[in-house]
Amino acid sequence: MNTISFLFINLTKKHCENKTRFFLICINNIINDKTVMMKNSVKILAPVILLILMAFITPKAKLMVSSSAFVQNGMIPAKYSCQGAEVSPPLTISNIPASTKSLAIIVHDPDAPHPGGVYHWVAWNLPADGNITENFKGGNQGLNSDHKTGYKGMCPGEGTHHYNFKVYALDIMLQLDTAITDNQALLTAMQGHIIAQGELTGLFSKGK
Repeated sequence: MNTISFLFINLTKKHCENKTRFFLICINNIINDKTVMMKNSVKILAPVILLILMAFITPKAKLMVSSSAFVQNGMIPAKYSCQGAEVSPPLTISNIPASTKSLAIIVHDPDAPHPGGVYHWVAWNLPADGNITENFKGGNQGLNSDHKTGYKGMCPGEGTHHYNFKVYALDIMLQLDTAITDNQALLTAMQGHIIAQGELTGLFSKGK
C-alpha cells in the first residue's frame, strides 16, 4: 500500500466515519489534520479530496410523492385545513428503495410569519410500503408547531401558503420519544440514515 492510500484510509476513518452526509466537514478536518499539514504537499492532499468526493457525493434516490387529494403545486382541499375536518391527506410514496426499513414525514409551511415557518406534521416509523391513508394515525407521531402530537391542519392568516410534504426513506426504525420529538429532533435522528427522499408541495388559502 502506497503512502497516499494509507493516509487516505486512516484519515477517512478518523474524520469521516458515520458522517457521509457531511463530506465537506470531513474534507475540512482532513485538510487541517496535523498529519497532512506536516506533509505540506499538494500531491498528497489532492488525491485525498478527490477520493472523498467520489466516495461521499452519491446522489440519493428520489422518492415519488403524490396524493389523490391534490396535485403538485395545486390547491389543497379545505377538508385538510382548520376550516374542515383537519385530517391529514392521503399520500402515496413510490420508488422506495428495497433496503428501506421505514418512512418519515415532515410537513412545513415556509410562508408562515414565524421564525422558521410552521411545522404541521412530524411523524416517523411509517410503513415502508408507501401507503399513507387519509387521517393517518400510524407510526410514531411527533410534535407540530403547536407542541401537540399529530397532524395540524393548514390555517394561514393571509394569502396563499405553500405546504411542503417532505418524505424520507430510512434504513432503520427510529427509537424516539413522541412527547418531545419535534422536526429538528427528527432531522437530527435521521442523519446518516436517509437513503431516499422526495417532496410534494400543495397550496392553501382560506376561503378557497
